[in-house]
Order: sequence, then structure tokens, then C-alpha cells
Amino acid sequence: MPDIPLPPTGEPRFDGPKTCDASGMFEIHRMLQKSFDEAGGLVDGVRTGDTGHAGAVATQLHLISTALHAHHEGEDSRLWDMIDTRAPACFLHVERMKIQHAEMLVHLEALDAAVPAWRASAKPADAGPIRVALEGVAAALKAHFPDEEATIVPVIEHVVTRSEEAWFSTHGRRATPKGQGWNMLGAILAAQPDGGSAWLRKHMPGPAGLIWRFVGAPRYARFRAAVEGRRG
Repeated sequence: MPDIPLPPTGEPRFDGPKTCDASGMFEIHRMLQKSFDEAGGLVDGVRTGDTGHAGAVATQLHLISTALHAHHEGEDSRLWDMIDTRAPACFLHVERMKIQHAEMLVHLEALDAAVPAWRASAKPADAGPIRVALEGVAAALKAHFPDEEATIVPVIEHVVTRSEEAWFSTHGRRATPKGQGWNMLGAILAAQPDGGSAWLRKHMPGPAGLIWRFVGAPRYARFRAAVEGRRG
């Protein structure tokens, strides 16, 4: 694939045809931003000593943390080298993304380290470090995602092939914790502007959509009830 000259700063512009569809990036970003924005409130909603509720929220925190780790690990391991090679004028954009990832990783690792103690105790003192880490991740995402969507996604759609783009989607799915596939899908759908109807039509038409409706959606609803501390 030939090098594509791009301005070193500002949003990239392309005239040629797209080589892949990177709209999935926006869908994952919406899910992650929404999930981390709400996470502090979920932690605060757990009563002192209610380890059952804390366990459900901790499972949600592990799910979204794993998703964010996988999302960024995929980019760090493959995407940046692709862009550096095929669109070298985007070097400054890529370097900024790497810095943002590294800064966010500090908060994400702090979250991962803090969750087990709180899961076991459901004590406010153990929740404090979690809230601080969540605030750090959520704030970092608010800066990182719009930047990436403006300066990196257009590059992906002109220098990455369909098969290469599919690797990133597969990488993310494979990282999902065992038994949490329906919950991850539910979170993605819930974060979409229309509640996920368009996503389902595009990605799960026909019988696959019915499986979600009658199997996946009820399971996700039960999971959300547990995470939100709703009884009955």
C-alpha cells in the first residue's frame, strides 16, 4: 500500500477510496466512555458490607477494564506501526496517541489493583482508590477518544485493509472474559444513540438478532439488575 502524504498537524484529509470501514471504533469508544462515566456511581451505590452487590459491580469493572486494555493493546501492538509505515506524515498524531495510552494505563492499572480488596470487603475505605482511578480513566478518555476519532480513524480507513481491520475486532472479542460475551454486547448496544437497533441490523441480522433478543438481552438485563443493585 503506498505512503499517503498528510499534514503533520490538524485533521488528515484524503481523496482516494476507503480501504476499510473503521466505524466500529466509534461504537467501542461510546461503550467505554459511557461505562467508565457511570462506574463511579455504581461503586457509590453499593452499601457498606454488601459483598454480593460489590461482586457484581467488580465484575462490570473487570469487564470494561479488560475491554479498554485490549482495545489499546491492539493499537499499540499493530496499528501504530502500520500508520508510521504507510502514512509517515502522521507521526505526531501517532506519538500523541502513544503518550495518551501510557498516561491512561497508570489509572487503569491502579483500578485493577484496587478492585479485589473492595470486592471482598465492600468497605468505603477500599472504594476510595477505585473512585480516584475511575475519575482518572474517564477524564483521560474524554480527551483521547475525540482526538483519536479526528486524527487516526480517517487514516485507518485509507491505509488499513479490511482483513487487517478485522484482526482488531477479533482481538477485542477474544479478550472478553469468559462468560461475559452477552454482557459486553449489551453494553455496546446500550451505548449507541438509538439503543443499538442499527448495530443489530448491521451486525446481527435475521436469526442472530433473534438469539440476542430471546437469549442475550434477558441475560444482560439480569446482569444489569445485579450491577445496579436492583432486587426482584
